[in-house]
Amino acid sequence: MRYTILLLFVFCLSISSFAGTVDTIAIYSNSMHKSIKAVVIKPDSYKLKKNSFPVVYLLHGYDGWYSNWIIRVPQLKEYADAYQTIIVCPDGAKSSWYFDSPVDTNYRYETHVATEVVSHIDSHYKTVADKDHRAITGLSMGGHGALFLGLRHADIFGAAGSISGGMDLKESKNRYDISKRIGDTNTQSKVWNDMTIISMIEAYTGTPLKIIFDCGDKDIFIESNRRLHEKMRQLKIPHDYTERPGQHNWDYWKNSISYHLLYFQKFFSIKPQ
Repeated sequence: MRYTILLLFVFCLSISSFAGTVDTIAIYSNSMHKSIKAVVIKPDSYKLKKNSFPVVYLLHGYDGWYSNWIIRVPQLKEYADAYQTIIVCPDGAKSSWYFDSPVDTNYRYETHVATEVVSHIDSHYKTVADKDHRAITGLSMGGHGALFLGLRHADIFGAAGSISGGMDLKESKNRYDISKRIGDTNTQSKVWNDMTIISMIEAYTGTPLKIIFDCGDKDIFIESNRRLHEKMRQLKIPHDYTERPGQHNWDYWKNSISYHLLYFQKFFSIKPQ
């Protein structure tokens, strides 16, 4: 009996010793004049190896916050270790939609995430600081935000994904504070087109960005994901699209993130031509 307990103890110890470690940091935003928190998940080998690591930026959804992902999906520590990847979870405020808002200068989260956060992480952590080893994804608001940032900053991110993203913001124009960030759909119609994935994708037919996105078949945003998939097929934009059984909830997102991290791991492993 004692031998069995000892074996169990050693097994548990070995599992816990090979999981990532979590930092909570504050990054000063020059664009918004305040410090904004983020979570950084490092592989266990980070403290032992001298080599650098690729980075996946993981965005939260509407009404979420920087620690949302690690609280809901603690397995991210194991994924960071398994894929030898740093995972960074920035804060995007309750409803920033990861834009630089044209109507509210307090919301400049495109600049913050794509420039300030990336710069801070590269200067304070052992990263492979190029687009071939940098990816971004997220859920819901963060899914739309990740594709938005990836497309607009393909010199920074080599791959981007979306989990249950709301791909047509006009469908939700009276919800989720979107109009507060962009403005009225009539007077700001061009801005709406430029900031919603389903419309702006037309300007990125030659994008080098590697794209993965998926959505649950019972999700509130399933139709806009299907329309984006079909539009990208017509425009001949390479991408990986999947539908799985599921709704707009953490059960679906916990499952989906493992596929995204695997996709990014394969991307990081490709040697540049």
